[in-house]
Amino acid sequence: MTPEPQSVLTTNPPFAAAQLPAAVERRDRQQGQADPAQPALKSAGHIIVDSLAAHGVERTYVVPGESFLDVLDGLHRSSIETIVCRHEGGAAYMAEADGKMNQRPGVAMVTRGPGAANAHVGLHTAWQDSTPLLLFVGLIPFAHRDREAFQEFDIKSWFDTGAKRVMVLDHPERASEIVAEAMFAAMSGRPGPVVVGLPEDVIRQQVPARLHPPIPVAAGGMGGADAEALAAALAASSKPLFVTGGNDWTQDAADRLTAWLERHHIPAAAEWRTQGTVPFDSPSYVGPIGYGRPRPTYDLLEETDLLVFVGTVPGDVITDGFVCRQDWDKENFLVTVDPSLRGRSGPVSRQILAKPDAFVRGLEGITLPVKEEWKAWTGRMRAEQERFAALPPAAPASGKARMDTLMANLVPRLPEDAVVTFGAGEHTNWAHRYFPTRRYASMLSARNGSMGYSIPSAVAASLAEPRRRVVTIAGDGEFLMNGQELATAAQYGATPLVIVMDNQEYGTIRSHQERHYPERISGTQLKNPDFGLMARAFGGFGVTVTADRGIPAALDDALTAIDKDGVFALIHLVVEQRVKAY
Repeated sequence: MTPEPQSVLTTNPPFAAAQLPAAVERRDRQQGQADPAQPALKSAGHIIVDSLAAHGVERTYVVPGESFLDVLDGLHRSSIETIVCRHEGGAAYMAEADGKMNQRPGVAMVTRGPGAANAHVGLHTAWQDSTPLLLFVGLIPFAHRDREAFQEFDIKSWFDTGAKRVMVLDHPERASEIVAEAMFAAMSGRPGPVVVGLPEDVIRQQVPARLHPPIPVAAGGMGGADAEALAAALAASSKPLFVTGGNDWTQDAADRLTAWLERHHIPAAAEWRTQGTVPFDSPSYVGPIGYGRPRPTYDLLEETDLLVFVGTVPGDVITDGFVCRQDWDKENFLVTVDPSLRGRSGPVSRQILAKPDAFVRGLEGITLPVKEEWKAWTGRMRAEQERFAALPPAAPASGKARMDTLMANLVPRLPEDAVVTFGAGEHTNWAHRYFPTRRYASMLSARNGSMGYSIPSAVAASLAEPRRRVVTIAGDGEFLMNGQELATAAQYGATPLVIVMDNQEYGTIRSHQERHYPERISGTQLKNPDFGLMARAFGGFGVTVTADRGIPAALDDALTAIDKDGVFALIHLVVEQRVKAY
C-alpha cells in the first residue's frame, strides 16, 4: 500500500529551555492586568481542549500520562467527557469506533513511548478501515530531544507510514491551528488517522487564546458528464450491482440511496463488515461481499456486468486476493473522494470524485426505465440472501450450547436500531449471517482483521448511543485481548450485551491450519477462565451457559440486567469446537 503524502509540522521552537521559568514569571506578573483589547492567555494544552470542543468533540478516550498533564487539566471542566481506559489499545479502538459512528474523528490520548506503541493497533485499524481518528501523543520536553530521554521515541519514524499526517506542536501559539489542521486531514479525501505529538513543556506555555475556525472539507460531487456516463452504463446493463462501504456516509444519504435502488429494482451488496447502509430487510439488499460469503464473491463479481462502488474500492478482500474482477473489459464505476484510489484493483471505467452524500444527490437526478432483467437479477440474489439469513429454530436442542440457538432467540428481541460490534474470528460470522443491520453504522468491526476490538467498540457505541441496544459478539481468544475494558464500561455506565463464544481455540487459524496442515493442530488451542464470573467481578451481570436449554433464560436475565439495573451483561457461551455459522 502506498501511503498518502505525509506532513510534519515541526520547526525550531520560539524559546529555549532556560527561558521557560522567565516566561512563567512574566505570565504571573500579567495576571490581573488583562487588556480588554487582547485575548486572554491560556496554556497551549487548554487551547487544544477548547479547540476540540469547538469542533464538536463530545468525548476523548484516554490513558493518562505525565507527558500531557496540561491537556488533562484542560479537560477537567471541559464539556468534553474524559473516558479513562485501561489500555492504550482499548482507548484507540474506542476512538476508532467513535469515528465510525460520527461525522467527525474519534479522539484518543496516550503518553509517549510504551503508550504510543500500545495505541498503534487502533491506528492501523483506522488506516485500513478509512476511519477518521485523532491520536494525541504526549512527548518528552523539547529540550530533552535526541538524548535518549526516558520514553523517548521518534514519532515521525514510528507513525508516518500508517497515518495521513504526523504533526508535532513545537510552537504553542499554533495549538488551535494544529487541531483544525488535524481535524481537516482526518476527514478530507479518504478519511484516516492523524497523529499529533505534544511536547510536555510546550503545552504548558501561555499564549493568546484565539481559536482557529474549522476548515471546510470538500465533498466533491457528480458532474453532468459523470451523471451521463453512469446513466448510459446503467441503461446498457442487464445485471448492475452497487457495493456500499467505507465510513463516510450519513444516515440521510443511506436512506436516499436505498430509496433510489428500490425504485429502480437495482441490488446492492455491502463491503465486508459494513452492513447496514442499505438495510438488512430492503428488497434491494443482497448481502455482504468479501470473506465468508456463502455465494462466492468470485462468482458474483464475475457475473455482474456493471459494478458501482460507493464509498469504497474493489480491494484485496472484495476481489478474493486481487483475483476476481481483473478483466480490463469489465465495467467498474468507483465513487470515492480519494483521487489516488488507494487500495484499488482491477479495471476503472470511471472515477466519480465524490463523498457518498454528494454522489447520492446527483444520483437522484437519474431516472431510468426499470428493466425486467433488473427485477429478475435483484429478485434472484435477494432470495438467496433471505434464505441465508433465515433464522434457525429457536427451540433449544439437547447437548452443549449453540450459537444458532442464541441468535434465533436474540434477533427477535432486538429493536430496529440495534448495533452489533465484533473484532476478528469465526465467531463474527453469526453476526454477518443473522444480525439485522437496518441503518448506517449498525455494524462496527475491524476490517483489518484485528482482534481485541469487540469490547472497546461496544463500550464506545454504548456511550455514543445510550438509547440503542448494543450487542457485541466476541470470541474467547479475542475477548481476553481487551476484556479489561469492561471496567471502563462499568465506570461510565455503558450497557452493551456481550456474547462470548467460547470454543477453546483460535478458530479461524485452526480452519486455515486444517486446510494446509490437516490433522496437525498446533498453536491454536486455549484453556479459558469463567468469563461470567469475570463479568460479575467487573460490576456487571455475568452468566456461563454450557447447555443449549439454558440460553433463553440467560438472555432474559441479561437483558433485564441491562434495562432494569443499568449495567452491562455478559453471556459466556461454552460451545462445541468446529461448529461454524456457514
